[in-house]
Amino acid sequence: MKIVDVKTYVVGIRRRNWVFCKVVTDDGIEGWGECPAPWLREHALTQAIQEYSKRFVIGQDPFNIEEIWESLYKTQGSYRSGESSSHSHHFQHPGVFHGQVIGAIEMACWDIVGKALKQPIYRLLGGVKNKKLRAYSYISNLAEWRAGDSPEKAGQAAVKVVEQGFTLFKFDPIPGGSAYNPSVRYPREISLKELRYTDAVLKCMRDAVGDECDIAMGTHGQLNTHSAIRFAKILEKYDCLWFEEPVPMENVDEMARLAQHISVPIAQGERCSTKWDFRLLLEKHAAQILQIMVGQNGILESKKIAGMAEAYNAQIAPWMACGPVNAAANIQLDVTSPNFLAQEGIGMMTGVYAEILEEPIRIEKGYIIPSTKPGLGIGRVKEELFDKYPYQP
Repeated sequence: MKIVDVKTYVVGIRRRNWVFCKVVTDDGIEGWGECPAPWLREHALTQAIQEYSKRFVIGQDPFNIEEIWESLYKTQGSYRSGESSSHSHHFQHPGVFHGQVIGAIEMACWDIVGKALKQPIYRLLGGVKNKKLRAYSYISNLAEWRAGDSPEKAGQAAVKVVEQGFTLFKFDPIPGGSAYNPSVRYPREISLKELRYTDAVLKCMRDAVGDECDIAMGTHGQLNTHSAIRFAKILEKYDCLWFEEPVPMENVDEMARLAQHISVPIAQGERCSTKWDFRLLLEKHAAQILQIMVGQNGILESKKIAGMAEAYNAQIAPWMACGPVNAAANIQLDVTSPNFLAQEGIGMMTGVYAEILEEPIRIEKGYIIPSTKPGLGIGRVKEELFDKYPYQP
């Protein structure tokens, strides 16, 4: 079996764009992949996928996933007919752009392998360890509440989440302080007003749901270290399950220093790429929960990272705030990982998330029910529907 073609698609969804790739073999089997964080670089990613594929993927056996991953990571070797081998050491380093190209192609190869063997990918990674997967989402995807709304409304929203069967949700309570807000420079100092607001919101949430639901905190790496310590003292009062990206990830030593000062576990990983980035988090004890972005690493690389985490008694809670193909790849890792904690998603993964899949992802009473279908478990991706969702500049 040989790979004969790689196609790319940009699909506009929810003020963002998804980037998919389809890998085709000479046997007619198609595998699907997705770049998990393509925003503001969608066309650059599709071009990179095409260029990398022509040089390193076309002509390869999709079963040789380790070889394909290494060729893409190191940009080593060439499979174009009549072309000499090529190599650029400038690519051989973890990166959030390069990693997405590798991850999308790699998960598509796994999809092909599973379909060829008529097995879900998780059966090829060690089999079923977790028969159902604890799911969670930002509270704003499950109920009517946004940062800046009243604390009382936050309590009502938390109840609605529990009524849907979820035992975990996440939120960022600091209004106007998001790292995505260009008017805010980070890392930054947190105000006393923001601390008091966070305290009030968490109190209303915890009073409303009691011990029926865990609460996770995500602040998108916007705080400096001493502000994160002050913020964490509030989280400790309400037994938050984790503190996600409390400070920018560039300085792992500061993340580790923070971890020594607080009791809330630190979750980190959505901006980490490959085992080498995660090695630092583990060796420096900077995070206890790894939020592996499967589409930025590849399924096999993510399995290796999960194994590394297991040796440090750390858990995994893979990041997912993109499309359903990447979500399906995350599920393959989750099912087979002994140290799985929770899987992020977008609400109930309905609407367009289900519309474009032959086999939509199932969430029942707060848990993902893994598909038993081969490959990624999603069947055919309905690419004929992509025209309904054009690129959004």
